[in-house]
Amino acid sequence: MTTQLYIDGIFVEPASGRSFPAVDPATESAFASVAAGNATDADRAVNAARHAFDDGRWSQLPVAERTAVLRQIAAGIRANLDEIAALETRDNGKPLPEAIWDIEDAAFCFDYYADLADAAEARGDTAVDVGDDRFDSRIRREPVGVVAAITPWNFPLLMAVWKVAPALAAGCTVVLKPSELCSLSCVELAKIIDAVGVPAGVFNLVTGSGPEAGAPLTEHALVDKVAFTGSVPTGRKVMQAAAAGIRTVSLELGGKSPFIVFADCDIDKAVEWILFGIFWNKGEVCSATSRVLVERRLYPRLLERLKSEAEKIVIGPGDQAGVKLGPIVSKNQYEKVMGFLDRAQHCGAQRLTGGGRPDGMETGYYIAPTIYADVPLDAEIWCEEVFGPVVCINPFDTEDEAISLANNGPFGLAGAVMSDDLERCDRVASRLRAGIIWVNCSQPTFIQAPWGGYKSSGIGRELGEAGFEAYRELKQITRFDHHETWGWYLGTENAQ
Repeated sequence: MTTQLYIDGIFVEPASGRSFPAVDPATESAFASVAAGNATDADRAVNAARHAFDDGRWSQLPVAERTAVLRQIAAGIRANLDEIAALETRDNGKPLPEAIWDIEDAAFCFDYYADLADAAEARGDTAVDVGDDRFDSRIRREPVGVVAAITPWNFPLLMAVWKVAPALAAGCTVVLKPSELCSLSCVELAKIIDAVGVPAGVFNLVTGSGPEAGAPLTEHALVDKVAFTGSVPTGRKVMQAAAAGIRTVSLELGGKSPFIVFADCDIDKAVEWILFGIFWNKGEVCSATSRVLVERRLYPRLLERLKSEAEKIVIGPGDQAGVKLGPIVSKNQYEKVMGFLDRAQHCGAQRLTGGGRPDGMETGYYIAPTIYADVPLDAEIWCEEVFGPVVCINPFDTEDEAISLANNGPFGLAGAVMSDDLERCDRVASRLRAGIIWVNCSQPTFIQAPWGGYKSSGIGRELGEAGFEAYRELKQITRFDHHETWGWYLGTENAQ
C-alpha cells in the first residue's frame, strides 16, 4: 500500500517524491508507504483551500446541500467501517473493538455537525436590543475561513474528524495534517470525501512529519485558524507561529488527570473505572486518569484488588480476540515510556506490578500494565505525562487534601471523583480545576459535550456546540433607519 496526498480535489504525489513507512507496532514491521509531504505541498494545499473558500463554492453553498454532503461522508465511513477499523488497529496497535468504536464515533460526528449546521441556519441572525429604535443591530455567524488541522496518533481518524466535521459544517475549507505515526485512516477519509463529491480544494490532506509538513501550515499567511492536538512543547510552537500571523488558534494538549476515590464507594466499581481510566487505548489518552488518589482507609484493599485485576489484562496484537491492551504506537514512544519506568526505579515509589515488557513477548512494542503506589509528590512519574499504561496511586485523609493534591500541577484537562455521596461528588467536581470532570466513572466521551482543558492543557473547546462555534466568526451588522437623518454634521436635532 502506497499513499498519495490529496490536494485541490486530486490525489497527487508529494513534491519530494519521498515516502516513509507505516509500521505495525505489534510486529515492528513496515506494511505501507506514506507520502512525505513538505512545505511545497503545504503551500499548494493552503492555496487550494484559500481559493475554494474565497470563491464561495463551499461557504456560500446552501446549508442544506452542504449538510447533505456531510451525511454522505458519514454514510461512507460506516460503509467502510470494518476496513478502516482494521487498518487503524494495524497502524496504531489499539484493540480492534476500540478501533471500531472510534470509527463509529467518527461517522456520528459528521451527522451531528450536519444537524447543528441545519439548526443554526434555521435560527438565522441574532437580534440585539441596542436601546435605540432607529437602529437594527444583528449578530451574524460566518465561517472562519481556511483551517489548518494538525492531529495526533492516538485516535487517528476520530480526532481528525473532531476538527474536520465542524469546520466543514461551518463552511470552512480545511488542510488536514495527521500524525506521521498514524496517517492511513485519514487517507481513507480523503478517499470517502473525494467519492461523495466535495468540491475541489474544500478538503486537502498533507501527510508528513511535523517539521516538514506541519510547521509550514502553522506559519502560512493564508491560514485563518490553526487547530492542533498534541504535546505541550509542540503546542507552544504552534501558538507562537499563530501569534506571529495574528491568527486564531485552538490547542488541545496534555494532561495528568487526577481520579479521587472515596472510601464509601463500591470497590469493584472503583477498580473497573481506574483500570479503564488508564489502560483504555494503552494509556495513550490525553485525559487518562493517571494520578489516582484513594482515601486512606480504602487504600490497602484497593491496591490489592487493582494489582490482581491489572495482571489479568490480556495483552497482545490488537486484532486478536480478547486482547484488552495492545502495543505502544511506535518504537520511539515505547522507548520514551520505558525511560519513565527506568527512572521511576530510583524515585522511592513502590512498583506493584508491571514496569517493563511482558514475559514471552519479545517482538512488538509491548509494556505490561504498570502500577506505582506511595509515589513521592515531586517524582517525575507523578508530575509528568507518561502517555502509556502507567498509573500512580497515593492515599489521602481529607477531602480538602485530595482536592489540593488533584489541582497541584500545570495541567487541567480532566479529573474524576468517585463516591456514593453525590453531594460530595458535586462539591469536589466544582472545585477541581479542569475542563472535563467525570463523576463515578472515567473517560466516557460524547460528541455532544464540550472537550478541552484549563491551564497548560489547552485553549478553546472541541465537540458539542462549542466545537461548531470554534469555526465561526461573529459579525455585527447594524443598520440605521434610512427615513431618519442622523444630524451630527448636518445640524439637525436628531443626533443623540
